[in-house]
Amino acid sequence: LKDEDWALRKEAATLLGEFRDPRAVGPLVEALHDEDRAVREAATTALRRIGPPAAPALIVALQDPNGNVQEAAVAILKDVAPPEAVEPLIGCLTSKNWIVRMHAAKALGNLGDERPVRQLIPLLMDSVKAVRVDATDALAQIGRPALTTLLAAVRHEEWILRLHACEALGKIGAEEAVAPLCEVMLHDRDMAVRQDAAKALGNIGHPAAFDALEKAVTDLSVRPYAVDALGKLKDPRAIPILIDVVAGNNRPANARRVPVCGDESGALDVEEMEVQIFAVGGLAEIGDDRAIQPLIRALKDTRLRAAAASALSKMGLRIAAPLLAAMKTETDSNILSHARGILSAVGWRPAPTMKEGV
Repeated sequence: LKDEDWALRKEAATLLGEFRDPRAVGPLVEALHDEDRAVREAATTALRRIGPPAAPALIVALQDPNGNVQEAAVAILKDVAPPEAVEPLIGCLTSKNWIVRMHAAKALGNLGDERPVRQLIPLLMDSVKAVRVDATDALAQIGRPALTTLLAAVRHEEWILRLHACEALGKIGAEEAVAPLCEVMLHDRDMAVRQDAAKALGNIGHPAAFDALEKAVTDLSVRPYAVDALGKLKDPRAIPILIDVVAGNNRPANARRVPVCGDESGALDVEEMEVQIFAVGGLAEIGDDRAIQPLIRALKDTRLRAAAASALSKMGLRIAAPLLAAMKTETDSNILSHARGILSAVGWRPAPTMKEGV
Protein backbone atom coordinates (compact mmCIF):
# COMPACT_ATOMS: atom_id res chain seq x y z
CA LEU A 1 0.00 0.00 0.00
CA LYS A 2 3.01 2.31 0.30
CA ASP A 3 4.68 1.37 -2.98
CA GLU A 4 5.63 4.16 -5.38
CA ASP A 5 3.65 2.48 -8.17
CA TRP A 6 -0.04 3.40 -7.93
CA ALA A 7 -1.05 0.22 -9.77
CA LEU A 8 0.62 -1.93 -7.12
CA ARG A 9 -1.04 0.07 -4.35
CA LYS A 10 -4.41 -0.41 -6.04
CA GLU A 11 -3.84 -4.16 -6.44
CA ALA A 12 -2.79 -4.48 -2.80
CA ALA A 13 -5.96 -2.74 -1.63
CA THR A 14 -8.07 -5.00 -3.83
CA LEU A 15 -6.42 -8.17 -2.48
CA LEU A 16 -6.85 -7.05 1.13
CA GLY A 17 -10.54 -6.62 0.45
CA GLU A 18 -10.74 -10.16 -0.87
CA PHE A 19 -9.10 -11.50 2.31
CA ARG A 20 -11.66 -9.62 4.44
CA ASP A 21 -9.21 -9.58 7.34
CA PRO A 22 -10.04 -6.90 9.99
CA ARG A 23 -6.31 -6.34 10.49
CA ALA A 24 -6.28 -4.58 7.13
CA VAL A 25 -8.76 -1.88 8.23
CA GLY A 26 -6.18 0.59 9.53
CA PRO A 27 -3.93 0.53 6.46
CA LEU A 28 -6.94 0.67 4.14
CA VAL A 29 -8.37 3.72 5.93
CA GLU A 30 -4.95 5.33 5.56
CA ALA A 31 -5.10 4.47 1.84
CA LEU A 32 -8.19 6.67 1.57
CA HIS A 33 -5.70 9.57 1.70
CA ASP A 34 -3.91 8.30 -1.41
CA GLU A 35 -3.34 10.91 -4.11
CA ASP A 36 -4.51 8.48 -6.79
CA ARG A 37 -8.26 8.15 -7.22
CA ALA A 38 -8.07 4.51 -8.36
CA VAL A 39 -6.26 3.55 -5.15
CA ARG A 40 -8.82 5.38 -3.02
CA GLU A 41 -11.66 3.62 -4.83
CA ALA A 42 -10.00 0.22 -4.36
CA ALA A 43 -9.54 0.93 -0.65
CA THR A 44 -13.18 1.99 -0.36
CA THR A 45 -14.35 -1.22 -2.02
CA ALA A 46 -12.06 -3.28 0.22
CA LEU A 47 -13.37 -1.66 3.41
CA ARG A 48 -16.93 -2.23 2.25
CA ARG A 49 -16.13 -5.92 1.74
CA ILE A 50 -14.63 -6.20 5.21
CA GLY A 51 -17.91 -4.80 6.51
CA PRO A 52 -18.87 -4.16 10.16
CA PRO A 53 -15.36 -4.70 11.58
CA ALA A 54 -14.33 -1.57 9.68
CA ALA A 55 -17.05 0.60 11.22
CA PRO A 56 -15.20 1.94 14.31
CA ALA A 57 -12.28 3.21 12.21
CA LEU A 58 -14.67 4.68 9.65
CA ILE A 59 -16.57 6.55 12.36
CA VAL A 60 -13.29 8.16 13.40
CA ALA A 61 -12.55 8.94 9.74
CA LEU A 62 -15.71 11.05 9.57
CA GLN A 63 -13.75 13.75 11.39
CA ASP A 64 -10.79 13.61 9.00
CA PRO A 65 -10.01 17.04 7.48
CA ASN A 66 -9.49 15.38 4.09
CA GLY A 67 -12.74 15.60 2.13
CA ASN A 68 -11.99 12.45 0.12
CA VAL A 69 -11.65 10.46 3.33
CA GLN A 70 -14.91 11.83 4.73
CA GLU A 71 -16.78 11.00 1.53
CA ALA A 72 -15.44 7.46 1.42
CA ALA A 73 -16.05 6.80 5.11
CA VAL A 74 -19.66 7.95 5.09
CA ALA A 75 -20.34 6.15 1.80
CA ILE A 76 -19.21 2.85 3.35
CA LEU A 77 -21.01 3.49 6.64
CA LYS A 78 -24.34 3.83 4.85
CA ASP A 79 -24.10 0.05 4.35
CA VAL A 80 -22.31 -1.12 7.51
CA ALA A 81 -23.03 1.51 10.20
CA PRO A 82 -23.69 0.17 13.72
CA PRO A 83 -26.11 1.92 16.13
CA GLU A 84 -23.24 3.80 17.76
CA ALA A 85 -22.68 5.63 14.46
CA VAL A 86 -25.94 7.57 14.77
CA GLU A 87 -24.58 10.64 16.56
CA PRO A 88 -21.46 11.00 14.38
CA LEU A 89 -23.63 10.64 11.28
CA ILE A 90 -26.04 13.29 12.57
CA GLY A 91 -23.03 15.61 12.76
CA CYS A 92 -22.38 14.95 9.06
CA LEU A 93 -25.81 16.27 8.09
CA THR A 94 -24.50 19.83 8.39
CA SER A 95 -21.34 19.19 6.36
CA LYS A 96 -20.52 21.71 3.62
CA ASN A 97 -19.91 18.73 1.33
CA TRP A 98 -23.22 17.67 -0.25
CA ILE A 99 -21.94 14.14 -0.91
CA VAL A 100 -21.27 13.71 2.81
CA ARG A 101 -24.74 15.05 3.66
CA MET A 102 -26.36 12.72 1.13
CA HIS A 103 -24.61 9.54 2.31
CA ALA A 104 -25.16 10.46 5.97
CA ALA A 105 -28.89 10.76 5.32
CA LYS A 106 -28.88 7.36 3.59
CA ALA A 107 -26.98 5.78 6.47
CA LEU A 108 -29.35 7.19 9.08
CA GLY A 109 -32.34 6.00 7.10
CA ASN A 110 -30.89 2.49 6.94
CA LEU A 111 -30.33 2.52 10.70
CA GLY A 112 -33.96 3.57 11.30
CA ASP A 113 -33.16 5.35 14.56
CA GLU A 114 -35.55 8.17 15.50
CA ARG A 115 -32.87 10.49 16.90
CA PRO A 116 -31.99 12.22 13.60
CA VAL A 117 -35.56 13.17 12.65
CA ARG A 118 -35.24 16.81 13.70
CA GLN A 119 -31.89 17.21 11.91
CA LEU A 120 -33.12 15.53 8.72
CA ILE A 121 -36.04 17.93 8.25
CA PRO A 122 -33.89 20.91 7.12
CA LEU A 123 -32.34 18.69 4.45
CA LEU A 124 -35.74 18.59 2.74
CA MET A 125 -34.87 22.16 1.69
CA ASP A 126 -31.27 21.38 0.68
CA SER A 127 -30.00 23.12 -2.44
CA VAL A 128 -28.99 19.73 -3.91
CA LYS A 129 -31.85 17.56 -5.12
CA ALA A 130 -30.02 14.28 -4.37
CA VAL A 131 -29.72 15.31 -0.72
CA ARG A 132 -33.42 16.20 -0.55
CA VAL A 133 -34.38 12.86 -2.07
CA ASP A 134 -32.24 10.82 0.32
CA ALA A 135 -33.40 12.82 3.34
CA THR A 136 -37.00 12.16 2.30
CA ASP A 137 -36.29 8.45 1.96
CA ALA A 138 -34.51 8.41 5.32
CA LEU A 139 -37.51 9.93 7.09
CA ALA A 140 -39.77 7.41 5.37
CA GLN A 141 -37.53 4.55 6.53
CA ILE A 142 -37.59 5.85 10.10
CA GLY A 143 -41.36 5.65 9.79
CA ARG A 144 -43.85 6.34 12.55
CA PRO A 145 -41.39 8.10 14.90
CA ALA A 146 -41.09 10.79 12.20
CA LEU A 147 -44.86 11.26 11.78
CA THR A 148 -45.43 14.14 14.19
CA THR A 149 -42.55 16.15 12.77
CA LEU A 150 -43.58 15.49 9.16
CA LEU A 151 -47.21 16.41 9.84
CA ALA A 152 -46.00 19.73 11.20
CA ALA A 153 -43.73 20.14 8.17
CA VAL A 154 -46.64 20.09 5.69
CA ARG A 155 -47.62 23.48 7.17
CA HIS A 156 -44.13 24.98 6.82
CA GLU A 157 -43.66 28.27 4.97
CA GLU A 158 -41.21 26.78 2.45
CA TRP A 159 -42.99 24.97 -0.39
CA ILE A 160 -40.12 22.57 -1.10
CA LEU A 161 -40.18 21.34 2.50
CA ARG A 162 -43.95 20.84 2.35
CA LEU A 163 -43.58 18.92 -0.90
CA HIS A 164 -40.98 16.46 0.41
CA ALA A 165 -42.86 16.08 3.69
CA CYS A 166 -45.91 14.97 1.69
CA GLU A 167 -43.76 12.50 -0.22
CA ALA A 168 -42.32 11.01 2.98
CA LEU A 169 -45.78 10.71 4.54
CA GLY A 170 -46.98 8.85 1.46
CA LYS A 171 -44.11 6.39 1.74
CA ILE A 172 -44.75 5.81 5.45
CA GLY A 173 -48.39 5.08 4.65
CA ALA A 174 -49.87 6.01 8.04
CA GLU A 175 -53.63 6.54 8.30
CA GLU A 176 -53.08 9.59 10.52
CA ALA A 177 -51.60 11.42 7.54
CA VAL A 178 -54.71 11.10 5.36
CA ALA A 179 -56.70 14.07 6.69
CA PRO A 180 -53.74 16.51 6.72
CA LEU A 181 -52.74 15.43 3.21
CA CYS A 182 -56.31 15.93 1.98
CA GLU A 183 -56.21 19.46 3.36
CA VAL A 184 -52.91 20.15 1.61
CA MET A 185 -54.13 18.68 -1.68
CA LEU A 186 -57.24 20.85 -1.72
CA HIS A 187 -55.90 24.10 -0.31
CA ASP A 188 -52.11 24.47 -0.55
CA ARG A 189 -51.14 27.56 -2.52
CA ASP A 190 -48.44 25.72 -4.48
CA MET A 191 -49.44 23.47 -7.36
CA ALA A 192 -46.49 21.07 -6.97
CA VAL A 193 -47.29 20.54 -3.29
CA ARG A 194 -50.94 19.79 -4.08
CA GLN A 195 -49.81 17.29 -6.69
CA ASP A 196 -47.46 15.52 -4.29
CA ALA A 197 -50.17 15.37 -1.65
CA ALA A 198 -52.43 13.60 -4.16
CA LYS A 199 -49.62 11.17 -5.01
CA ALA A 200 -49.08 10.49 -1.31
CA LEU A 201 -52.78 9.76 -0.78
CA GLY A 202 -52.62 7.27 -3.63
CA ASN A 203 -49.62 5.57 -2.04
CA ILE A 204 -51.40 5.33 1.31
CA GLY A 205 -54.52 3.99 -0.39
CA HIS A 206 -56.94 4.66 2.47
CA PRO A 207 -60.65 5.04 1.56
CA ALA A 208 -60.94 8.06 3.88
CA ALA A 209 -59.29 10.07 1.10
CA PHE A 210 -62.08 9.35 -1.40
CA ASP A 211 -64.20 12.50 -0.92
CA ALA A 212 -61.21 14.84 -1.12
CA LEU A 213 -59.84 13.08 -4.19
CA GLU A 214 -63.24 13.32 -5.87
CA LYS A 215 -63.12 17.09 -5.35
CA ALA A 216 -59.52 17.31 -6.53
CA VAL A 217 -60.46 15.76 -9.87
CA THR A 218 -61.88 19.18 -10.80
CA ASP A 219 -58.53 20.92 -10.10
CA LEU A 220 -56.87 20.85 -13.51
CA SER A 221 -53.34 20.89 -12.10
CA VAL A 222 -54.02 18.03 -9.68
CA ARG A 223 -56.47 16.07 -11.84
CA PRO A 224 -54.05 13.43 -13.23
CA TYR A 225 -52.69 12.61 -9.77
CA ALA A 226 -56.13 12.57 -8.16
CA VAL A 227 -57.46 10.20 -10.82
CA ASP A 228 -54.41 7.96 -10.39
CA ALA A 229 -54.89 7.99 -6.61
CA LEU A 230 -58.58 7.10 -6.92
CA GLY A 231 -57.60 3.95 -8.78
CA LYS A 232 -55.06 3.04 -6.12
CA LEU A 233 -57.71 3.30 -3.39
CA LYS A 234 -59.45 0.30 -5.02
CA ASP A 235 -62.72 1.78 -3.75
CA PRO A 236 -65.78 0.78 -5.85
CA ARG A 237 -67.16 4.31 -5.36
CA ALA A 238 -64.49 5.51 -7.80
CA ILE A 239 -65.80 3.40 -10.69
CA PRO A 240 -68.34 5.95 -12.09
CA ILE A 241 -65.77 8.76 -11.83
CA LEU A 242 -63.11 6.78 -13.66
CA ILE A 243 -65.56 5.61 -16.32
CA ASP A 244 -66.54 9.23 -16.97
CA VAL A 245 -62.89 10.19 -17.37
CA VAL A 246 -62.23 7.35 -19.82
CA ALA A 247 -65.34 8.30 -21.80
CA GLY A 248 -64.33 11.97 -21.88
CA ASN A 249 -67.32 13.12 -19.83
CA ASN A 250 -67.38 15.95 -17.26
CA ARG A 251 -64.05 17.44 -18.24
CA PRO A 252 -63.10 20.62 -16.36
CA ALA A 253 -64.46 23.74 -18.03
CA ASN A 254 -60.99 25.33 -17.95
CA ALA A 255 -59.25 22.35 -19.58
CA ARG A 256 -56.65 23.44 -22.14
CA ARG A 257 -57.58 22.67 -25.73
CA VAL A 258 -54.92 21.54 -28.21
CA PRO A 259 -54.87 20.43 -31.86
CA VAL A 260 -55.80 16.79 -32.32
CA CYS A 261 -52.76 14.73 -33.29
CA GLY A 262 -53.00 13.62 -36.91
CA ASP A 263 -56.18 15.60 -37.59
CA GLU A 264 -55.83 18.16 -40.38
CA SER A 265 -59.30 19.62 -39.87
CA GLY A 266 -58.06 22.13 -37.32
CA ALA A 267 -60.37 20.69 -34.65
CA LEU A 268 -59.39 21.08 -31.02
CA ASP A 269 -59.55 18.48 -28.29
CA VAL A 270 -59.04 18.64 -24.54
CA GLU A 271 -55.52 17.62 -23.55
CA GLU A 272 -56.44 14.77 -21.23
CA MET A 273 -54.75 11.64 -22.53
CA GLU A 274 -52.59 11.24 -19.40
CA VAL A 275 -55.63 11.53 -17.14
CA GLN A 276 -57.58 9.00 -19.19
CA ILE A 277 -54.70 6.52 -19.14
CA PHE A 278 -54.54 6.82 -15.34
CA ALA A 279 -58.29 6.19 -15.22
CA VAL A 280 -57.95 3.11 -17.42
CA GLY A 281 -55.27 1.77 -15.08
CA GLY A 282 -57.45 2.53 -12.06
CA LEU A 283 -60.36 0.58 -13.51
CA ALA A 284 -58.07 -2.40 -13.96
CA GLU A 285 -56.81 -2.06 -10.36
CA ILE A 286 -60.34 -2.07 -8.95
CA GLY A 287 -61.42 -4.86 -11.28
CA ASP A 288 -65.16 -4.14 -11.16
CA ASP A 289 -67.38 -5.68 -13.86
CA ARG A 290 -68.83 -2.22 -14.56
CA ALA A 291 -65.51 -1.28 -16.15
CA ILE A 292 -65.55 -4.00 -18.82
CA GLN A 293 -67.77 -2.33 -21.42
CA PRO A 294 -66.17 1.15 -21.07
CA LEU A 295 -62.74 -0.42 -21.49
CA ILE A 296 -63.87 -2.33 -24.58
CA ARG A 297 -65.20 0.93 -26.03
CA ALA A 298 -61.87 2.59 -25.24
CA LEU A 299 -60.20 0.20 -27.71
CA LYS A 300 -61.66 2.40 -30.46
CA ASP A 301 -59.63 5.38 -29.23
CA THR A 302 -56.16 5.18 -30.74
CA ARG A 303 -54.71 7.15 -27.81
CA LEU A 304 -56.10 4.75 -25.21
CA ARG A 305 -56.04 1.46 -27.10
CA ALA A 306 -52.82 0.06 -25.67
CA ALA A 307 -53.74 1.05 -22.10
CA ALA A 308 -57.27 -0.35 -22.45
CA ALA A 309 -55.93 -3.61 -23.88
CA SER A 310 -53.50 -3.92 -20.97
CA ALA A 311 -56.30 -3.23 -18.47
CA LEU A 312 -58.66 -5.78 -20.00
CA SER A 313 -55.86 -8.36 -20.01
CA LYS A 314 -55.66 -8.07 -16.22
CA MET A 315 -59.36 -8.73 -15.65
CA GLY A 316 -59.46 -12.41 -16.48
CA LEU A 317 -61.71 -14.66 -18.52
CA ARG A 318 -64.87 -12.76 -17.60
CA ILE A 319 -64.05 -10.20 -20.32
CA ALA A 320 -64.02 -12.83 -23.08
CA ALA A 321 -67.76 -13.00 -23.82
CA PRO A 322 -68.41 -9.22 -23.97
CA LEU A 323 -65.21 -8.65 -25.95
CA LEU A 324 -66.11 -11.35 -28.48
CA ALA A 325 -69.59 -9.88 -28.83
CA ALA A 326 -68.17 -6.41 -29.48
CA MET A 327 -65.71 -7.73 -32.06
CA LYS A 328 -68.36 -9.48 -34.19
CA THR A 329 -69.00 -6.29 -36.16
CA GLU A 330 -65.53 -4.76 -35.84
CA THR A 331 -63.64 -4.16 -39.09
CA ASP A 332 -60.56 -2.29 -37.87
CA SER A 333 -57.65 -4.74 -38.15
CA ASN A 334 -55.65 -3.02 -35.40
CA ILE A 335 -58.51 -3.25 -32.91
CA LEU A 336 -59.05 -6.90 -33.85
CA SER A 337 -55.35 -7.58 -33.35
CA HIS A 338 -55.48 -6.06 -29.87
CA ALA A 339 -58.60 -8.09 -29.09
CA ARG A 340 -56.82 -11.31 -30.05
CA GLY A 341 -53.94 -10.36 -27.78
CA ILE A 342 -56.32 -9.68 -24.89
CA LEU A 343 -58.12 -13.00 -25.33
CA SER A 344 -54.83 -14.85 -25.42
CA ALA A 345 -53.61 -13.04 -22.29
CA VAL A 346 -56.70 -14.02 -20.26
CA GLY A 347 -56.40 -17.65 -21.33
CA TRP A 348 -59.35 -17.80 -23.72
CA ARG A 349 -59.18 -20.43 -26.44
CA PRO A 350 -61.75 -20.97 -29.22
CA ALA A 351 -63.95 -24.04 -28.95
CA PRO A 352 -63.19 -26.82 -31.46
CA THR A 353 -66.58 -26.23 -33.10
CA MET A 354 -66.02 -22.48 -33.54
CA LYS A 355 -65.83 -21.26 -37.12
CA GLU A 356 -62.41 -20.37 -38.47
CA GLY A 357 -61.67 -16.65 -38.38
CA VAL A 358 -63.85 -15.81 -35.38
